[in-house]
Amino acid sequence: MEYVLWIVGILAVNQIIYDRYVQRKHSLLINYPLIGRMRYVFEALREPFRQYFGDENFYESKDKVDWVYQASKDKVNYASFSPNQPQPNPKFLIKHANAPLNEGEVSKDFSVTFGPKRKYPFKSRSIIARSAMSDGSISPEGTRAFAKGAFDGNFPINTGEGSLTSNFFITHKTHEDAYMDKIEVTGINRVFYFMVERVFNRWVAISLFRWMFLAKGYEDTYIFDPDSITFFRPNWDAPIESYPDEVPSDLPDIIFQMSSGLFGVRDKNGEFSENRYAKVMKFCKMTEIKLAQGAKQTGGKLLAEKVTQSISYYRGIEPNKSVFSPNRFPYAKTTEELFDFVEKLQKISEKPVGFKIVISDKSNIEEYAKEMKKRKDEGRGGIPDFITIDGGDGGSATAPLSLMERVGLHVKDSLYIANEVLKEYGVRDEVKIIAAGKILTPGDAVIALSLGADFIYVARGFMMSAGCIRARMCAGTGSHKCPVGLATQDKKLRGSFLVYKQAREVTNYHKNLLHEIEMIMAVMGVKHHSELTPEHLTFIDKNGFIYNDVNRYFDKKIN
Repeated sequence: MEYVLWIVGILAVNQIIYDRYVQRKHSLLINYPLIGRMRYVFEALREPFRQYFGDENFYESKDKVDWVYQASKDKVNYASFSPNQPQPNPKFLIKHANAPLNEGEVSKDFSVTFGPKRKYPFKSRSIIARSAMSDGSISPEGTRAFAKGAFDGNFPINTGEGSLTSNFFITHKTHEDAYMDKIEVTGINRVFYFMVERVFNRWVAISLFRWMFLAKGYEDTYIFDPDSITFFRPNWDAPIESYPDEVPSDLPDIIFQMSSGLFGVRDKNGEFSENRYAKVMKFCKMTEIKLAQGAKQTGGKLLAEKVTQSISYYRGIEPNKSVFSPNRFPYAKTTEELFDFVEKLQKISEKPVGFKIVISDKSNIEEYAKEMKKRKDEGRGGIPDFITIDGGDGGSATAPLSLMERVGLHVKDSLYIANEVLKEYGVRDEVKIIAAGKILTPGDAVIALSLGADFIYVARGFMMSAGCIRARMCAGTGSHKCPVGLATQDKKLRGSFLVYKQAREVTNYHKNLLHEIEMIMAVMGVKHHSELTPEHLTFIDKNGFIYNDVNRYFDKKIN
């Protein structure tokens, strides 16, 4: 013990001498050597540990966060005596009915149909979808868990701007040689695989065989089918005629997101490829053009640490270099050009096409509404099948801090404005509205639906259900690496991510969202989600003033 104290003392003296007389980067350490370093220790600990101390401020109440984690584990979400942290004003309240409905009287039909005028409309079996999160920003294992959870839970999943990658095919068992690259494990290697799986586990066996059979750097471009002991990935060089005529039934309902970088649908010169897009849409149900995102109005950002060779393969970009997508979508220099491109995609895919926007004021949506009305009156195509509205407080793994919560209205305000403007121009029936931005719980979803949404995107809630501990280390820079392996490309950290366990919890979260939405509608006396309107809500402002007429509140607030 005495030797240990001597060693500690010598190290401390050495550090004091270095801080005061050698280093010249920090004035604090010159004046307060050694002890001044505690500041940097506490700064480093603040983010990972902030959620464990004090009240929850970001989501209004810690109870909302707890609900997500409990729902994902399929535990009973009841509380005793009172909430742990009551939600402060201002807030929306749900109006209850004098004669609420009983269980069984509320419709279990949560379907929404997009693009009824298209040859292949998309009928979602749920009003909830996992919002856009790119494979690349999310780890391959994370993407597989989300895809598996979406398939098992019968809800759609948005690819994010990182393109349709092999990891979305985790449930695909009917893959044909005509459009798939396949590497089968046969003979003695097959026996060896089962031995390794038996002695260790499936993850160890698959990891070993990825190393043995697949090209270095491109291991993550293949999916492993444990039933047939086969590695496979889409062969994007195969002729379009070899692709399936309809989306295979063993895939989740995939919404393809096309960003300004055109990832996954670009040619060698970075231009839009109609042929590649047509191939991608053989596996997807509809297309979302990303014009803007709540957390950042700039193009998407993926830092070099996350641009692996596999990610470069998917996106058609150089590996190990940061990727900053252009701020403006290349075919949206004007509203008319954007709508012409929407029409082009509708003709190529014969499926629904829409776009994602952020609203800063009424004029943002009015510009689109005017063009929609003009085309409707003239009998022209190009009217979007849906518009996704992201709130200004939407999330992102990597965004400029100066833009976070500085550009765009919150999703509740945006929804109300969009719904009213589209009605005013007589085009509300032409388009579905998708809401995104800090929607976590059944109550959040019901409020969004009441304010005009037809469909809900959830990102953060699904992240938490997949194991996210909100350490806010998604960017991947330096020591900022997701500690649970969900939002990182670090192979060591990814190795701890339990794909099938997290897939079950993703499915549970979605199931319990729908179950409690149904419960809330019963209390409101509403039989079907399409019947929800602003009249079903009450608003209390920060001073306790009650708006029984929510329309009056918004008129006062917006005008």
